[in-house]
Amino acid sequence: MNTATSPWLSGCGILAEHQIAAMAEAGLIRKAAPFATGQIQPASLDLRLGARAWRMRASFLPGTGATVMQRVEDLRLHEIDLTNGAVLETNCVYVAELMESLDLPPQLSAAANPKSSTGRIDVFTRVIADGTRAFDTIAPGYKGPLFAEISPKTFPILARQGSRLSQIRFRNGGAPLDNEGHRALHEREPIVTSSNPSFHNGVAVSIDLAGFGTDKIVGYRAKRHTGLIDVDKVAACDQRAYWEPIYSDARADGTPALVLDPGEFYILASKEAVRVPPDHAAEMTPFDPLVGEFRVHYAGFFDPGFGAAEAGGSGARAVLEVRSHDVPFILEHEQIVGRLVYERMAELPRQLYGSGLGSNYQAQGLKLSKHFK
Repeated sequence: MNTATSPWLSGCGILAEHQIAAMAEAGLIRKAAPFATGQIQPASLDLRLGARAWRMRASFLPGTGATVMQRVEDLRLHEIDLTNGAVLETNCVYVAELMESLDLPPQLSAAANPKSSTGRIDVFTRVIADGTRAFDTIAPGYKGPLFAEISPKTFPILARQGSRLSQIRFRNGGAPLDNEGHRALHEREPIVTSSNPSFHNGVAVSIDLAGFGTDKIVGYRAKRHTGLIDVDKVAACDQRAYWEPIYSDARADGTPALVLDPGEFYILASKEAVRVPPDHAAEMTPFDPLVGEFRVHYAGFFDPGFGAAEAGGSGARAVLEVRSHDVPFILEHEQIVGRLVYERMAELPRQLYGSGLGSNYQAQGLKLSKHFK
């Protein structure tokens, strides 16, 4: 295939926004309606909910040789019309058809993740494709529909056809940087504000429990039994009705610490500011069993330009969506809680995160999702 007429194959790595647009123009990304404004991001595409969803008995993967709809027919409880909006309740499992489907060439694969704003309201969202044995993973050459599994964990949500809860990245070959690759990138231009950075399996990210501002707020804990969150409305919810602030505390020896209660949802922030250069994209590993029984960062994509000077940034904290599992767990200030893994872009994006895109989290410190005022 001639790369001159196939710009999505012109470089090795994560595809940039103009390459994604070219894929759609060529029919490799099929859409039920024209793309919405801002749907194509510097290194990803937002995926839109379709007209139908189903309340499910259980989460599932279709497995080799089976389609998602075959499993839906086996496991669905009832069908939901999303055209005028519908309430998705907490701790229920839903599967929704997406407005985008794929017709990928053999060289291209894809990976999905919740959008930042989705993760920050504790909506567990994963993309499923026909014949797959893993969530959020689209095999090279996949041809078929896409679906989203949606499970609100803390807040009930109002969603509708066209709501954007997930995002997808496309990859032409490529692979994450190895340890030396991360070190070399940091030496070229600092990607993390740490005096002693660790580059084992990505860039280590630690927790800030010293507190922000004069009040020394270290984070927020979600309240239970709240009102709805309309996922498409910005600054529509009073944060005081949904969140309680958490203030800096310390152990007997003076070390700032926080006890995570099982089943509770927290918004915290990294101690380090991070940067993603224009020629790279990054992803936060969502859970590392070696650092404790908790999950960090549901929404893992960091676009080119995040926190970078080229896009008007000067480093930005990684906001961490944290949930403890099974047992109470004590986090200590500067404890490593995740790894940021970088990968080269296939081409430089023509727009960067934050530069004229209305990006919500470019200069963020400790920040709730865009839904709150």
